[in-house]
Amino acid sequence: MAPTHVVTNQAPDLVGFDAAADPPLLEALEREGAGWALDELHETGRRVGSAEVRAWADAAHRNEPVLRTHDRIGNRIDEVDYDPGYHALLGEAVSRGFAGAVWEGRPGQHVARAAGFLVWSQAEAGHGCPVSMTHAVVPALRAAPELFAQYGPGLMARSYEPGLTDPASKSGLLAGMGMTEKQGGSDVRTNTTTATPNADGTWSLTGHKWFTSAPMCDVFLVLAQTAAGVTCFLVPRVLPDGTRNPFAIQRLKDKLGNRSNASSEPEFDGTVGFRVGDEGRGVRTIIEMVACTRLDNALGSAAGMRDAVRRAVWHARHRCAFGAALIDKPLMRAVLADLTVESEAAVALAMRLAGAQDRAADDEHEAAFRRIGVTLGKYWICKRQTAVVGEALECLGGNGFVEESGMPRLFRESPLNSIWEGSGNVNALDLLRVLAREPAAVDAYRTEVELAAGADHRLDAAWKAVQDDLRDVSEDRARWLSERLAIVLQGSLLVRHAPTAVADAFVGSRVAGDHGAAFGTLPRGVDVDGVLARVPLG
Repeated sequence: MAPTHVVTNQAPDLVGFDAAADPPLLEALEREGAGWALDELHETGRRVGSAEVRAWADAAHRNEPVLRTHDRIGNRIDEVDYDPGYHALLGEAVSRGFAGAVWEGRPGQHVARAAGFLVWSQAEAGHGCPVSMTHAVVPALRAAPELFAQYGPGLMARSYEPGLTDPASKSGLLAGMGMTEKQGGSDVRTNTTTATPNADGTWSLTGHKWFTSAPMCDVFLVLAQTAAGVTCFLVPRVLPDGTRNPFAIQRLKDKLGNRSNASSEPEFDGTVGFRVGDEGRGVRTIIEMVACTRLDNALGSAAGMRDAVRRAVWHARHRCAFGAALIDKPLMRAVLADLTVESEAAVALAMRLAGAQDRAADDEHEAAFRRIGVTLGKYWICKRQTAVVGEALECLGGNGFVEESGMPRLFRESPLNSIWEGSGNVNALDLLRVLAREPAAVDAYRTEVELAAGADHRLDAAWKAVQDDLRDVSEDRARWLSERLAIVLQGSLLVRHAPTAVADAFVGSRVAGDHGAAFGTLPRGVDVDGVLARVPLG
């Protein structure tokens, strides 16, 4: 071999690891009541780190979905072809119970599912969209017992069968959503899709949806206008009699990221829908569904951060510069520790919210806390993902800018969760609604934060300041309040549950504000070694 072809000082491929070997996640799993799922979580983590699963993910992004509107002889079929890797990822996710199976009823089920979803999302994020939607549709569909009896068992099954056919002939089903339209986006009350009643009890829908992801799903929940107002409907791709429901996919979106997953614009023209919930109460019908998907947004962003930090640490451990390993350089250690602190705070909050999801049905406090906590978690954790992934990418230098490193895909994915299911402004406005109309949720937040009272004077002072801020809840302050409430909540969780090194670093930098505008600017005296001990593969 020519001397110029000898490769040195490059990090080996990150493969053959356990993505669940993550101290903050494992501690949260036990703390929130799902320690029984530990073995299964580690098995999931080992699959995420396997060469086979990582190859599936790469292939799913290299070979993007392709729309086929017609068959060879001109029949409208509106099908989307995916890379086999996408189907393989989706099949494993469903079989592991990350879709509708979580509603089986076991205590701790939502915590176990959240931990598994967080770990599995580190394999590839795009296929998580139909997994999350199927998970969220189940409680909404319970508002229509007859429809739930027909479709619920398939949605809660642990099997995935690609292809459009009669749902009655499939052992497992996937569900999607079609809420937004081009003129309104999150303002779904301005939807122009209409629904008119038919003599047989069904409805005929006419309209054009703007963002309908995973159009290969078997059924969709959509919103449409009736004489009574916005109403929720179930729209199957294939009707009970085996005929295809009109579902004309006009185009697939050419997206920044999430490119393994198709997002489409379907047109309804006499499309058959089945009413879900009361007429004119469509927004109310999907509230529980939105709470589930927003929690998954937070979990997905926590996953993206954890994956990015792992890759950065892996690179630093195998790369030398200026006579020493990067991981031993004080400046690099400061950056990696700072990223670790942010990532651990995201995991702690996301898993606490999963615990609230588990207990909400039987505990009024937990239900009230989930109401405000999911809003805060969706807003802040998703906001932080882009910053964390961007800095982690930079830790790899030029190598991080190359597709083969995996970091560009993580970076393109990073803004997604902050946009889907309501952008930052939508969630900030939702917080204002909670503060104005739901005192029980505010009280639940207060109770949660004050569990750490007296443990750190800086956290106590920040909580006092936030209470002063709550005297001004005008719209232009909504983002400030969302951020500060989220950070104080994360501080409370870390002070109570994280090692001193992590809690002290977070409170000193984020809560007390002794932090620069860039990562790597933690306060003096932070136990960097203690923080870095919390990094996966660290």
